[in-house]
Amino acid sequence: MKRITTGFRPTGKLHIGHYFGNVANLLRLQNEFDCFLFIVDWHALTTDYKDTSKIAENINEVTLDLLSTGIDPDRCTLYRQSDVHPIAELFLYFSMITPLSWLFRCPTYKEQVAQLKDRDIQNLGFLGYPVLQAADITIVHGEVVPVGEDQLPHLELTREIVRRFNFIYGEYFNEPEALVSEAKRVPGIDGRKMSKSYENAIYLSDEPDEILKKMSRMMTDPRRIYLRDPGHPDVCPVFAVYKLYYDDTEAVRDWCENARVGCTECKKRLAEKIIDFHAGFRAKRKEILGVPDYVMNVLSKGCERALDISLKTMAEVRKLIKIF
Repeated sequence: MKRITTGFRPTGKLHIGHYFGNVANLLRLQNEFDCFLFIVDWHALTTDYKDTSKIAENINEVTLDLLSTGIDPDRCTLYRQSDVHPIAELFLYFSMITPLSWLFRCPTYKEQVAQLKDRDIQNLGFLGYPVLQAADITIVHGEVVPVGEDQLPHLELTREIVRRFNFIYGEYFNEPEALVSEAKRVPGIDGRKMSKSYENAIYLSDEPDEILKKMSRMMTDPRRIYLRDPGHPDVCPVFAVYKLYYDDTEAVRDWCENARVGCTECKKRLAEKIIDFHAGFRAKRKEILGVPDYVMNVLSKGCERALDISLKTMAEVRKLIKIF
């Protein structure tokens, strides 16, 4: 099987945006690929270096949630980035051959600098994070990287670094391929993109009462003021979430457009569907929480495999660049 690599930033518990944007796809891919999934705690430091108090807790939460969705540690290698220390060495070597112009032209760098004005991210770590990303992928010889279309420039930069390394030191690394997925934009309860930072998320681990409460506050069609008014589902955030949970939404469209069901009842029905859909997740999460050190043991086991491959990679890289 080809090897897939993908990382998860430790920002805390996973929400339904994470699930439909990435995790649901990985649940299928783990049966078709050799999956290397890692928690990128070094990447978290690029923007959160001033307050690292929650990183350890967030690593545990992300890993716990991934396992609870059905990510199988017997089929996937799941590990913490900082446990695989050769990544840092490869990052150093890659940084020696990566022109600054490549990093400054990265679209995400420009966007993040503009958006995160409340944080001081004018630092080497943040500028060089795509180089660290390249090391993450190539250290274990990742062949395929699942990405949305907006992430293609990141992967192309990894491919450019690989080409430059191979040109200077000899053919060694393969150029990872993109597995482009149709990223689903999941609206939060305020209508904006679901995000922990916006405090508008429905988490996979939310209990039924909390889901009902959050859904009752969710924005609906702003043009539908009274129950008798016809709705416009294509501009309603609630309908956008319905499409994630139902293959056939024609009945929903009909009752909305013809004012057969009010927005309050509509949101209640969707909340019940969300509760039922993720019932298995909540049960699995509670089961894992009942096993002491289960999450850390999974990460430790994954680290062993990733570290074994990484050490061999670095031994060969040192020979190529004549640092023995």
